[in-house]
Amino acid sequence: MEIINVVTAIASISGLGVIFGAGLGYASKIFAVEEDPKVGEIMSVLPGANCGGCGYPGCSGCATAIAEGKAPVNACPVGGAKVAAKIGEIMGVEASATEPQVAFVKCNGTCSNAKSKYDYEGISDCVFASQLAGGGSKGCAYGCLGLGTCVNVCAFGALSIVDGVAVVDEEKCVNCGKCAKACPKGLIGFKPKSKKTAVRCNSKDAGKEVIANCSTGCIGCKICEKNCKFDAIHVENNVAVIDYSKCKDCGLCAMKCPKHAIKNERIEAMAAKKAAEEAAAKAAAPSDENKA
Repeated sequence: MEIINVVTAIASISGLGVIFGAGLGYASKIFAVEEDPKVGEIMSVLPGANCGGCGYPGCSGCATAIAEGKAPVNACPVGGAKVAAKIGEIMGVEASATEPQVAFVKCNGTCSNAKSKYDYEGISDCVFASQLAGGGSKGCAYGCLGLGTCVNVCAFGALSIVDGVAVVDEEKCVNCGKCAKACPKGLIGFKPKSKKTAVRCNSKDAGKEVIANCSTGCIGCKICEKNCKFDAIHVENNVAVIDYSKCKDCGLCAMKCPKHAIKNERIEAMAAKKAAEEAAAKAAAPSDENKA
């Protein structure tokens, strides 16, 4: 009798399972939301980085937003112009050409340039270290802590720590924005890739305090502002800020900056080449003893 009851119970449960399964299957068809086929097409051309640089939860979120007209066809910073053009074809619109953007670090407070308040030997994480007294071990409260939190979140290998400060490899940077979100000091900004001029300081302190903590910090002297012929740079909250929509990348502000807080990569490369050539020429020249 007990066996019959058990079998009956099992049969009843199985029957209910079949009924509920059929009901759910029917309901899924009735209430199913049809996906726009364009979403799948857009997904097929997106790079699949799922970096979140577009502002949406992964590539699927980006594809859905584009298909629904909530995001532009060039919403993916990783894909760039080529992917934007392909998505434009899918959406039947022309992708507008945009200047590629890259990250840059607003700090030049290297180990040799900046002072430290104390030796830090804790967890190698900028967010953790910034919670300590004074915002970290660096004398400048706005300076890069150099513990590599930005390096760790970059999926493209575009960041590294050099002499205690984060450095961006512009050829690898895709402007996903993860490093900027991860930096507790807000030191990572973005600029057009073609522009080689950048202010490598973010200190809001007065000039006297800046000088006390860093040899290459912006002191807000406005010499750059006074010499710019294009009204492209102004001192705001004691630090120079470049308006890249006006900047012609002439490098004059970098040459005039008395603290070398403004860097122009093109000028620096030329200066380094010239110095190397002069050093080589000096080494090749006969010494006074050989002349004798």
